[in-house]
Amino acid sequence: MKYNRLGRTDIAVSQICLGTMTWGTQNSEAEAHAQMDYAVEKGVNFFDTAELYPTTPVSAETQGRTEEYIGSWFRKTGRRNDTVLATKVAGSGRSYIRNGRPTDATGIREALDASLRRLQTDYVDLYQIHWPNRGHFHFRQNWTYDPFGQDRERAVAEMTEILETLGELVAAGKIRAIGLSNETTWGTQKYLSLAETRGLPRVASIQNEYNLLARHFDLDLAELSHHEDVGLLAFSPLAGGILTGKYLGGARPAGSRGSINHDIGGRLQPLQEPATKAYLQIAARYGLDPAAMALAYCLTKPFMTSVIIGATSMEQLRVDIGAADVTLSGDVLSAIEAVRRQYPMPM
Repeated sequence: MKYNRLGRTDIAVSQICLGTMTWGTQNSEAEAHAQMDYAVEKGVNFFDTAELYPTTPVSAETQGRTEEYIGSWFRKTGRRNDTVLATKVAGSGRSYIRNGRPTDATGIREALDASLRRLQTDYVDLYQIHWPNRGHFHFRQNWTYDPFGQDRERAVAEMTEILETLGELVAAGKIRAIGLSNETTWGTQKYLSLAETRGLPRVASIQNEYNLLARHFDLDLAELSHHEDVGLLAFSPLAGGILTGKYLGGARPAGSRGSINHDIGGRLQPLQEPATKAYLQIAARYGLDPAAMALAYCLTKPFMTSVIIGATSMEQLRVDIGAADVTLSGDVLSAIEAVRRQYPMPM
C-alpha cells in the first residue's frame, strides 16, 4: 500500500480510503467491524465517515449510526491511534440535523462534539465541510447550476466564520486538519486565501466525486490542487457501482444501492449506459476486473491523495483494495481516454 501526504500536513494516508456510508443500513455492525479489520490488515490506515451517514438511505432514525460503529470498533480493538479518521459536518437541507440550518460556528461545535461521542475519541484527524452553504454543482446539479444569485459578501463572511471556528477547534486539539467536500475552485481558493491572510488552518484536501464517468476535477481543480497542495479524496470512484456493470439493461440487483436509492443520485440514467459498456469492454479486452480498472485509473492521477472505496460485501472489499496493486498499461490508458473523448459527460 502506498501512502500520500495529506496536503501540507505531516499526516500520511493510504492511497485507498475505507468509505463507510453503507454501515448501519446495508451493513451491520459486525460487518462494518470485519471490513475495518480486513482493511487495516491490507495496509489501509484511512477511514472516511460523516455525521450524516449512513446514506443508503438517509433517515433521521439511522443518522449517526455509522460513526457509532466506528467508535465501537475503536473501543474493541484499541486501534484509534493507528487510524487516520475523517468525518464531516452536514450543511443545510436535513431538517433532523440542527433543524436544517446552514453550517455556522454553533453548528460546527455541536456537530463535532456529537461525532466525537459517537466515535469514542477526543479528536478527528480530518474534519470536512460536507457541502457549502452557498450552493454548488455537485450531485448532478451542474445541469441547473447558477452562481449568479450568490451574495459574495455573505459567502465570504460565512467562510470566515467557519474557518475561524475550525481554527479554534484545531487549537483545542479536537481537530488535526481541515478539508472541504463538494466544493468549487473559487470556494477552495477563497478558503486558502482567508487562511493565509488571517493565520488560520489551511485546507488540506477536497473530497469531490471522481470516476471514469465524472471527471470535472481534471480541469481547474486539478490546477489548483497542483499549485496549492490540496489533494483530492475521490468519492464514488465506481459511480455508485455503475462501473461494475451490475446495472446494465435496467438491472437492479436485490440489496444493491440502485435498489435503495433509485437513480443513485442522478447517476443511473440512460445516457451513462453506452459509456459504461465501453469501459467494460476495455476491461474485458485486457483481462481486468471492471471495478479494479476503474479504481486503478483514479490512482494514476497526480492530484489523487486517496480513493474512497465503499463495499457491502467482503468480496467487493477485496477487489477494491486489491486495485492498489493493479498497474494499467499504456494501451489501457489510451483506450480509456478514447472513450472519454466520445462520452465526455455521460451522467
